[in-house]
Amino acid sequence: MSAPHTSLTTRLRPLALACAALVAAQVEAAPAKDETLRLLEKMNARLEQLEKRNAELERQIKANAQQAAAPVALEERLKTLEETQARVVKGLDSDNISENEPELTYRLKAIEKDSLAVKKAAKKIDALDGLKAGMSLTTVAQRPSGLPKGTENGNSQLNYRADVTVELPLTPIGDTEHKVFAHVRIGQGQGLNAPMSALGAFGSAPNAVAFRASGASPDDSVAILGQAYYQASIPLPFGGFKPRSREKLELTFGKMDLFGFFDQNVAAGDEGRQFLNSAFVHNPLLDAGGQIGVDANGFQPGFIASYLNEQRKPETWRLSLGVFGSGPKGSNYQRSLTSPLIMAQAETSLKFFGGLTGNYRVYTWQRSKGLELDGVTTAKHAGWGLSADQKVGDGITLFGRYGQQISGAVRFDRAITLGSEFNGSYWSRGGDSLGIAFGMMRASSEFSANGGTGCLQADADGNCINSFSYSPSGSEKLAELYYRYRISKQFELSPNFQYITRLGGNTDASGVKILGLRAQLAF
Repeated sequence: MSAPHTSLTTRLRPLALACAALVAAQVEAAPAKDETLRLLEKMNARLEQLEKRNAELERQIKANAQQAAAPVALEERLKTLEETQARVVKGLDSDNISENEPELTYRLKAIEKDSLAVKKAAKKIDALDGLKAGMSLTTVAQRPSGLPKGTENGNSQLNYRADVTVELPLTPIGDTEHKVFAHVRIGQGQGLNAPMSALGAFGSAPNAVAFRASGASPDDSVAILGQAYYQASIPLPFGGFKPRSREKLELTFGKMDLFGFFDQNVAAGDEGRQFLNSAFVHNPLLDAGGQIGVDANGFQPGFIASYLNEQRKPETWRLSLGVFGSGPKGSNYQRSLTSPLIMAQAETSLKFFGGLTGNYRVYTWQRSKGLELDGVTTAKHAGWGLSADQKVGDGITLFGRYGQQISGAVRFDRAITLGSEFNGSYWSRGGDSLGIAFGMMRASSEFSANGGTGCLQADADGNCINSFSYSPSGSEKLAELYYRYRISKQFELSPNFQYITRLGGNTDASGVKILGLRAQLAF
């Protein structure tokens, strides 16, 4: 279609050249004729315009040709897209992933599958949000000196204990937060506790870590569920604005360790890291004296109601009341409520010595059927005690406990323990600690009047075959020194020394020295 325009230009060009030649000839013939020159310039200008117009017409013709072909190409592309879309829709209708499907289809399915897997995992993680877990493995080796010859199991002893705890918060009910706590314990080896008890010791169990499940043979390591309880924390007043609440009501019920709620002490309450002798871990009257009446594994069912007031935080105070199953049957869910242990405690946190924290607790307990000295008769038992710990420096914490039996015939009726824990920052070992403690347990008047007996040797069934008698008076005395050396955040070693004299108030008993080493891994 561009041929006519091209031939027009081609035809005009010779004519223009001829005119130019003619004009040139005329110019040569008559150089003075200016009119002829102007005519030549006009013809050259029009020739240039014709060439530009011809180029524009050629471009327009090409564009028109492309537009005429575009609908055909567009129709083909639309058809291809429709076919591809149909294949994609068909592939998405199936849950299977196939390589024969369009790439878009199986990639979308793969992304959807991965997304669902992530959502499923996220839901599981959300359900466990706030989960707290802990594990510790503690091993103790002890070597005694000063025990009478022939004392059953009175040689060096080795034992281990593992504890696993899990705390899982539940979905809040309104403003009430609640959680479930579980504690599994496993261990092997009874340490030197048995021979010391056989010698008549009041409350000096030199290895509070020692644990062997009740009924298990020395060859067995049996795991037991020590604690499993539910706890709800209710802000007060009821229906108030939770962020402004400074009071709480805490309700706890289930199987538990009573000492997690009563008779606590910052400097003397963890046998895995602090003092090893049970007399320094808890009030001896409650623990070694048997007043709490736990089961053979050291736990019992119970219910605790606690009121916490934080209106003057950090100086707070709390009131707690607990009812626990106790005794041979009450502690193991057979007849838990027939003769319960009732405990009440008042505690407060105060600031002394320039703002250093101190915790002070006073408590009382009562059992309707506590065992008397003969081990058969039961009577009302009651007593009271206090536990205090006070910082007197950035790295020095003093502690003390006192317990007194008010009613009931028991072997010892008063106990006092005092001590201190020093942080290693004073000698450039901030992760270390040094602890020292002293204690006395006084023989009761009933026990002194009846006389005491001890066992030097027992048979395989636990029957004493070599016993002795003595006249108790005064107090059993003990001291303990330990140094906790931190190797890493999870691993600590603690050399330990104990000295115990006048076992069971026996003035003729020689002093017993116990050298030990404790290793603990904690996560």
